[in-house]
Amino acid sequence: MAASCTRVILPHSASTLALLSFICFIVTYVLADGVENCENLRLGQYRCNEPKIDDATQEPDNCRDSIAWVECLPAPNISCRFSNGTEFKFSGEEVGFNKSIPCRNVNGYSYKVAVALSLFLGWLGADRFYLGYPALGLLKFCTVGFCGIGSLVDFMLISMQIVGPSDGSSYIVDYYGARLTRLSITNETYRRTQILP
Repeated sequence: MAASCTRVILPHSASTLALLSFICFIVTYVLADGVENCENLRLGQYRCNEPKIDDATQEPDNCRDSIAWVECLPAPNISCRFSNGTEFKFSGEEVGFNKSIPCRNVNGYSYKVAVALSLFLGWLGADRFYLGYPALGLLKFCTVGFCGIGSLVDFMLISMQIVGPSDGSSYIVDYYGARLTRLSITNETYRRTQILP
């Protein structure tokens, strides 16, 4: 059972603060027996197996709600606690915990097919019909790809994966292939100011 130290007395000097912090660390380490939770192991203390990839979707087999789970094996002679509280010393062959990895929602639209249709039959609107945009496909067919300009623009948008399937799913792209990762600034990411030396 892990213990936590709270500061009750305000120290008068930095050395007293350092001494109290050291004592708190030792007490916490001794009471916890120095054993961490298996999910809190650091890099190098475990390795995760590669996910099993589905041939049809090129995504992990157990992908649900954009998350898949892989089994992780702690290194030999690592001791850690399972989520139920039992302590175990690993030999390197046992599964210690499962780790989540991101995956994508796909519905059968191939990236290679979409790019090929856009390149060769884009002036007929075949790429837009394939992706589920029949109105734009018909408009491109009637105007011969907006006189070629629309075909060129659509080819660039589809090849950069900006235009995707109409149902909101992602393209099927080889798991170790050329996937596009969009970077954006959100609450989890922010810009740090550059500090000049």
